[in-house]
Amino acid sequence: MSTRTLIAVLVALACAAVPASASAAHSTGAVVFSRSWAEGGETEGGLFAVRDGHLNQLTENPADSEPDFSPDGRTIAFARDGDLFSIRPDGSGERRLTSGGALDSAPRIAPNGRYLVFERRIAAAGPASLFTVRVTGGGLHQLTSGADDREAAFSPDGRAIVFVRGIGSGPNPNDDLYSVRPSGAGFAQLTYTGSVDEFAPRYFAGGIVFSRGESSEGPAAYADVYTMRRDGSRVRAQVAGVGSAYVEDVSPDGHTVLFRRDQGLWVKHIGKGRARKLTELPDGSKTSSVFSSDGRRVAAFVAHDEEEALVSIDLATRRQSELAEGYDFGEGEGSEIGPVISWQPIR
Repeated sequence: MSTRTLIAVLVALACAAVPASASAAHSTGAVVFSRSWAEGGETEGGLFAVRDGHLNQLTENPADSEPDFSPDGRTIAFARDGDLFSIRPDGSGERRLTSGGALDSAPRIAPNGRYLVFERRIAAAGPASLFTVRVTGGGLHQLTSGADDREAAFSPDGRAIVFVRGIGSGPNPNDDLYSVRPSGAGFAQLTYTGSVDEFAPRYFAGGIVFSRGESSEGPAAYADVYTMRRDGSRVRAQVAGVGSAYVEDVSPDGHTVLFRRDQGLWVKHIGKGRARKLTELPDGSKTSSVFSSDGRRVAAFVAHDEEEALVSIDLATRRQSELAEGYDFGEGEGSEIGPVISWQPIR
């Protein structure tokens, strides 16, 4: 099945297709992602940006990945060969942020745009610690140590960072949620569930939303969606009991959670009310999805077998369209996108 066929199936299952001009009528910034492929015995790729149907290559290093936009939309932080870099949205102004023998990954820029938090490992398969560094480079500061700390996310006011900490021996240590201030003070454990894992935390308007279940790969993996206050109290189930539900993103206003479940993408107002399905996904597919900065649309990268698609879904109508119409993401041997995509904030 071709990439265009896969996209056609997605569109048909969600709703009737809309013209390309309709998707371009309301611009909400660029969607940035990484892509690599093999060609002529060499690996090629880099960071790409698509906006209003136009695709541009920002960098030409196939090791570039995990892009994250600053809140003002003027800077993209990303990982390359174990170090962190930043560029402007047009690909200019490349700046190295970290260096050395450690492996740095998963940059997340703070709400004030002045610094970012990231994961640092001594070895590729080793445990991670959380560090911060200024977006201009310098000011390196270690936040955590002594465990496997990852999946950090800032609170909207930038005063706290929630993250996953894995503790225990063996391939599948128990994962709980912790928080810390960007200064390193205020370290606190938020969950104490020894028999299940908490992961994929995001702040929302009333606290923290997260997945709870078995985070390991394989048939035993499952998850439900829960919320709690910032201090870990008042834990409540939001989506539970009917198929695994994995948190993908939270809307910019902090009131809606985006999650995947039952080969589909869903949204739910956090609190009372039912979840609403946005689109079907092919069986066995993988996805990465994010809200636009106005909260009206979702960008979703969908991978199924050897096919890949990048689409935009309108939350009000559930209509979807290609973000880069006419571009063959499957071109090149061993083509791989993502898994992280980032949607440029527009103020």
